[in-house]
Amino acid sequence: MARTNGLTITPVAGALGAEVGGVDLSRPLDEATAAALRAALVDHLVLMFRDQDLDPDAQTAFTATFGAPMRLPYIAPMDGHPEVIAVLKEADERNISTFGGTWHSDFSFLGAPPLGSVLYAVEVPPAGGDTIWANMYGAYESLSAGLRALLDGMTAMHSGHVYGAERPPVDIATSTSIAISRNNPEADREVAHPVVRRHPESGRKALFVNPVYTTRFADMTEAESAPLLEMLYEHATRPEHTCRLGWQAGSLAVWDNRCTLHLAVNDYDGHRRLLHRTAIAGERPLAAGSEDEASPAGETSPAGDASPGGEASPGAR
Repeated sequence: MARTNGLTITPVAGALGAEVGGVDLSRPLDEATAAALRAALVDHLVLMFRDQDLDPDAQTAFTATFGAPMRLPYIAPMDGHPEVIAVLKEADERNISTFGGTWHSDFSFLGAPPLGSVLYAVEVPPAGGDTIWANMYGAYESLSAGLRALLDGMTAMHSGHVYGAERPPVDIATSTSIAISRNNPEADREVAHPVVRRHPESGRKALFVNPVYTTRFADMTEAESAPLLEMLYEHATRPEHTCRLGWQAGSLAVWDNRCTLHLAVNDYDGHRRLLHRTAIAGERPLAAGSEDEASPAGETSPAGDASPGGEASPGAR
């Protein structure tokens, strides 16, 4: 356990994650405490807090510790709180998929994906409903030198097809407790990002592909891309790359989407689970070899550019 500016920071796993104590997140943070939390996030990738009491306004204010709160597309926010999403599964919603129940990095199909996310537990089941994160630095660094060299120069295409019109989810029962917009043609547009991105603060390289939004490698079909992508997903989510949070009411987690994947474990049928989520605005991903500073949120390459950070029309399937 480390002590920094009155905070206690205790790692929860070998790969990533730390529990932070000694702070009340419902109150404004002084700059020294805020800076210590930002540094801890860079070091540990996921920060977990217990016994907090936050309303949506306080959560939005805490989110701003790490960057500008970001409005997300396709998911309806809470009334009166445009940056806050209620992540809800009711007790009577059985045998359905859960929101965030597949390994992913939040909204990686955007030109400037979220830097991170903040999730606060309002109501949780007596057991189950955990969240698991995977360290994408560790996933990259534990690959062979030859594969790392290959991936460093590659680009992957991402799309929001789960919200799109071309191939929305079919034959999958989903929760009706979260208002999700489907059949949006613009969500099918592919965006190019580097397969390996350089973190703008740590300088480390991380894999930046995920099973939900990554569709293929640039200049390859989905069928050609699938074997290597599946190998990378399996490798990245090995137990030694992960940490896990068992939620309690009042728990809060903040994580760095630039170097982690996460999923929500859907093992609590018959119980209600409600969490409030906010997102932190991010930057255009930097390619592994880039020395340029990251572009701020909202800046991307021109449409049709298949270079990392650019957009392209849907490609070969």
